[in-house]
Amino acid sequence: MGDQSKTLQKWNASFKKGTDFDSWGQLVEAIDEYQILARQLQKEAQSSANTSDFTEDQKKTIGKIATCLELRSAALQSTQSREGFQLEDIKKLEPILDNLLTFNKEFPFDVQPVPLRRILAPGEEENLEVEEEEEEGGAGVGSPDSFPARVPGTLLPRLPSEPGMTLLTIRIEKIGLKDAGQCIDPYVTVSVKDLNGIDLTPVQDTPMASRKEDTYVHFNVEIEIQKHVEKLTKGAAIFFEFKHYKPKKRFTSTKCFAFMEMDEIKPGQIVIELYRKPTDFKRKKLQLLTKKPLYLHLLQTLHKD
Repeated sequence: MGDQSKTLQKWNASFKKGTDFDSWGQLVEAIDEYQILARQLQKEAQSSANTSDFTEDQKKTIGKIATCLELRSAALQSTQSREGFQLEDIKKLEPILDNLLTFNKEFPFDVQPVPLRRILAPGEEENLEVEEEEEEGGAGVGSPDSFPARVPGTLLPRLPSEPGMTLLTIRIEKIGLKDAGQCIDPYVTVSVKDLNGIDLTPVQDTPMASRKEDTYVHFNVEIEIQKHVEKLTKGAAIFFEFKHYKPKKRFTSTKCFAFMEMDEIKPGQIVIELYRKPTDFKRKKLQLLTKKPLYLHLLQTLHKD
């Protein structure tokens, strides 16, 4: 019982912090707090009976709260945030989380927990089965390429301009794939890494693709790089990981990745090659995904004061 109380106190403190940030209009901080708490709750909701302090019914409620936090986080990142999950909706969850051990009413929102999508803690490795590689060239590698389930669309606003400094907007137009039409819930994770694979900016996820057509998955979404170009370290690169959901294995997987180096930052369109997973952030052992002429299509815009 003591462990339950401590866990609930921690979750409630995090929940309050998120709603406070949300009320004050500190949206980036609110999104971070909601997403961190959602992952903690999702992990608990998916834990086995012998490792959890909570009953199966309580875990279902925990999973539903996590889904609501993800929905609010997604709404905050959307330009149509008024149509999504609202702050007043989130606040209805506070008494449920406060009284989780005795809560026995109907959940106020028609949502489901997300236990079908496997949750791994950041950096946690799992021996995934070797899967058949869809592209030519043999089998894929069993690698830690599963990711925490989250609602894609964690896009951040453009940074404030600074005199003499350049900001970069990258529009992800489309990606060419042999089996584009078969990709389920596809989205792109964008990150900026140094030569050692360390993040230089927050990681962002695009919303799910707008459409699939022939051999292309279309996104048409803009990413604001969260650092002035002049402040990026020598040898840095911008990575684009194409991810999709695999229902048979119940996890979100990286299908392929692409990257753009600093000397490729220039206004206008650019087409970059696709590489096989696992994502090689250090760029040491790169293998092209396919010999076919299929690429990631981007449009760059530079903003300078």
